[in-house]
Amino acid sequence: MYTPSEKRYERMIYNRCGKSGLKLPAVSLGLWQNFGHKGNFSIMEQMIHTAFDLGITHFDLANNYGSPYNGSAEENFGRILDRGMRQFRDELCISTKAGYEMWDGPYGDRNGSRKYLIASLDQSLKRMGLDYVDIFYHHIYDPDTPLWETAQALDTIVRQGKALYVGISNYNEEKTAEIMQYFKEFHTPFIVNQPSYSMLNRWIEQDGLDRFAKENGIGLAVFSPLSQGMLTDKYLNGIPADSRIGRGSTWIANELTEGRLARIRALNELAASRGQKLSQMALSWVLHNRAVTTVLIGASRPEQILENAACIEKLTFSENEIAQIEEILK
Repeated sequence: MYTPSEKRYERMIYNRCGKSGLKLPAVSLGLWQNFGHKGNFSIMEQMIHTAFDLGITHFDLANNYGSPYNGSAEENFGRILDRGMRQFRDELCISTKAGYEMWDGPYGDRNGSRKYLIASLDQSLKRMGLDYVDIFYHHIYDPDTPLWETAQALDTIVRQGKALYVGISNYNEEKTAEIMQYFKEFHTPFIVNQPSYSMLNRWIEQDGLDRFAKENGIGLAVFSPLSQGMLTDKYLNGIPADSRIGRGSTWIANELTEGRLARIRALNELAASRGQKLSQMALSWVLHNRAVTTVLIGASRPEQILENAACIEKLTFSENEIAQIEEILK
């Protein structure tokens, strides 16, 4: 039977999510990859336990995680809860999402309708054996569904007691502002947007989403902070056969150009001068943006979680270091 570390809350940093009362760990664990049907269950369980031992209380899922068997990540997480973690439910912040294609027919394809969102969360709760999730997100903006309907569906879910808070994911500043007006009208506890963001993917700065979120009390839970593994030491000297690019399981192969590799190697040298691994500096840099509440890391083994969670030990950057990073990325 799993017994968590008694020191699990001693080192982790917890940030208030926007202006809400909810605190999230600076580093959260996402179950997008390596928790599905084809994963090694024993390693999955070890990763969840390792994360919790480090004070990582936030576990982020979605209805379609576990591809090609949508929902299998939630099923495996439910099994892990059953094997000793469920007794710590009130110490956990569990989030899930719906919005992408999930089941056959018009009601389970990519959309933000009331029909799809409420049905999907019911399925997710059943897979995980939960009465409610802490945060339920609309996964991606749907131009074919009125935003008021999506917002009202999320509000209904909270009023039904199936989620404590709601969020959106992959929404730009314009659409975030638009749906936020409906949430204000409905008095919905909308607290977070989940965008992609990294040193190599700074669209939220260009779009103004980070500024808007900070000014309006919305937290940002950032995914892909390591740009699908490019901001690690994995590809500095070639492409390993067991990497995502080597296995052909990611879309970033064409982005790993010689020019980008040169930038990554320069960033790696700067990280070493700070006493960090490249991945740790990349995570610290994301958290340096004051609009960011938490970074969602992925992992394929427990050691990666230990390594990446250590980013919180060096979150400050000198003006010279920031200038060097900007010059490298320019």
